[in-house]
Amino acid sequence: MANLRPPLPRALRPKPKGPSEDNGHAPTGAREAVAEKGISAVDWVDERTSLSGGARWLMFRKIPRGTNWFYTLGSATLFAFLAQAVTGVILAMYYDPSATRAYESVRYITNEVFLGEFVRGMHKWGSTVMVILVFLHMGRTFFYGAYKYPRELNWVIGVVLLLLTLFMSFTGYLLPFDQRSFWATTVGVAINGTGPLVGPYLNDFLRAGPEFGTTTLARFYALHMLVLPGAIAAMIGAHLYLVARLGTTAPPWIKTDIDPELRKEDA
Repeated sequence: MANLRPPLPRALRPKPKGPSEDNGHAPTGAREAVAEKGISAVDWVDERTSLSGGARWLMFRKIPRGTNWFYTLGSATLFAFLAQAVTGVILAMYYDPSATRAYESVRYITNEVFLGEFVRGMHKWGSTVMVILVFLHMGRTFFYGAYKYPRELNWVIGVVLLLLTLFMSFTGYLLPFDQRSFWATTVGVAINGTGPLVGPYLNDFLRAGPEFGTTTLARFYALHMLVLPGAIAAMIGAHLYLVARLGTTAPPWIKTDIDPELRKEDA
């Protein structure tokens, strides 16, 4: 069976052994010894898992002509999501999802915890950055025609990721449980309740009861910390797989060169 893995780049190919290594002598310097041990550990893991083949298939692939910085918007969105996940886990160590203690716990994070204001600011403004990046990424995909065959499924997954990102921002807005977040979320849930058919059921689901209270905050916290991040991570995994499987598209103004052999066959 032919080997379908792409070749390693020249920079990642193993270097030829030196004379001392050919004779079986150990590396002389401490740095060389540590590097040798690290390479041996990586080789040991790779021999038992074959992860290098999958990583090579995912990361090293051909890209079309005309690729520019707009193609990095997807990677920037992924980085923003990872930053949100890390800062969210740190904030969850101090946050108390209780109607009577939520605001006080947020105040404690901001004023008392070491670098708490910085981490909370990263999480708060990072959500806005992530929403902007998602819209920019989808705009680039639309205007470049990257939603066409055979990438329709990847476009659908991207739309789902956009909706999940907006819903995650909506659920996180209530967590400080101050006056602004309380009444803004009340209006938002009421707007959802006016939708046809599923609107009233969605309203009851989000409120987790007849009115806003402790159960509502716990419902939003569970959605924000468990359900939505897991769904987004799964969708991102599927999205990246399809990107690696189908490749990226060239800008529509770039014309591909036709193989001369194909020109002869057409003639």
